[in-house]
Amino acid sequence: MKKPEKIRNHRQGIIEPDESIVIEEYYRYLAANPARWEKAFKFLKETDLQKIEKGKYELEGENLYATVSEYNTKNEEDAKLEAHRKYADIQYIISGKEKMGFVPLTKTTVVTPYDETKDVCFLKADQITWHIATPKVYFIFFPEDAHRPSVKVDENAPVRKVVLKVKL
Repeated sequence: MKKPEKIRNHRQGIIEPDESIVIEEYYRYLAANPARWEKAFKFLKETDLQKIEKGKYELEGENLYATVSEYNTKNEEDAKLEAHRKYADIQYIISGKEKMGFVPLTKTTVVTPYDETKDVCFLKADQITWHIATPKVYFIFFPEDAHRPSVKVDENAPVRKVVLKVKL
């Protein structure tokens, strides 16, 4: 199977899918609702991500929305490993860089049980694979994936990020 598509944003340039994306999961969820995924990628392609205001943007009500945020990256011990059941996350760093941890859900232990209202549970894992998130790549995390975003690369530094929540 081929990787998810490259995205050309008129301001950001070419954005590649990160190698951590589990291709089989991507195509399974894409097949279930191609229009919603197309709308999510259209947002990444057509939005001026440098100028968009911080906040929540409903693209298809609670079925698809984007949250733009700015924050300082965290020390690894202060960032939580998390997973979701109802939504996939498309995470993209607009500016700055951070470490993004990834581990299959099957290799984790629950620390804080699943909260259905917030669609999140917090976990721990013995080993996490780390990737560097920059404006050149995007990440997709599915319910089968635990992820630890927002971790500093060298020093704590500011990041501007968009997370698209795609209801599955």
